[in-house]
Amino acid sequence: MRPILSAAIVLLAVIATAQAQDASDPELVGELMAFQGSKAIVSVMTTHCYETTGLDPAYQTANENWYLRNVGFLDLAMRVVERVGGGTQAEVAAAETYGGSQIMTAYNKAEDKAVFCRGFLEQVNSGALDIDKSLPATLAKAQKIAAQ
Repeated sequence: MRPILSAAIVLLAVIATAQAQDASDPELVGELMAFQGSKAIVSVMTTHCYETTGLDPAYQTANENWYLRNVGFLDLAMRVVERVGGGTQAEVAAAETYGGSQIMTAYNKAEDKAVFCRGFLEQVNSGALDIDKSLPATLAKAQKIAAQ
């Protein structure tokens, strides 16, 4: 499952870049929109697994903890995106939609949905899907720009 999620995050960055054509630095805006896509991936799948596993509260807790660990990165990304001339609601919505659709596609392809959900929960809880782990190069770019 990890390769599917990693591929989804990379594809998210590529698609978001293509959709950020009006920004003064569309490549960077697209890469930073992947942070919003990551948020959607975690939110969509933890909600879906929560609902399909008998309302196991571990999924809600994992989503909340992921958000608390990553909210600073999400905020940083949006500040930098606005600074370089991007960050429209349409860009954010596109990144979130793409992220959500990619994780649902992975889920739908899984032979054992319960195993997929448990594996996803483990990845969220371990921090493997945190922005600093899944998009470290883009995070470093954003931190460098914000420090200027």
